[in-house]
Amino acid sequence: MTARRLLVVTTAPLRGDLLREQIREHAGGGDAEVCVVAPASKISPIKWLFSDEDEARAEAEQVAVEVAAEVEEAAPVQGEVPAEVGDADPVLAIQDALATFPADEVIVVTQRGADVTWIEKDSFKEALERFNVPVSHLTV
Repeated sequence: MTARRLLVVTTAPLRGDLLREQIREHAGGGDAEVCVVAPASKISPIKWLFSDEDEARAEAEQVAVEVAAEVEEAAPVQGEVPAEVGDADPVLAIQDALATFPADEVIVVTQRGADVTWIEKDSFKEALERFNVPVSHLTV
């Protein structure tokens, strides 16, 4: 049986039981190949306009590395889980990631309500409409 390929696109830390449950559910009971991408979306409109993304990219890198480590520890995965920083726009981050990691499914992880940044707003809905793979949304 071929392992399902899951792309986890996260703008928020995701740990432990919730992560394990999501990976198992979307892997269909077997092991999964997983790639974690964290968009550099924690950026103000002004900083984004002037391409001042260093701080947002550093924060995204930390989130990606932490979530990838959690995936390796908490879920049935095949091999090492790559952790990458994506574009500030989560939809472009998904598009770029799918070009190098053709996934069977995309799991978008965002924060709830007021913690969602201006650039994340409606990204899940746009991803659903734009990509030819199942996209699910998890808020933490």
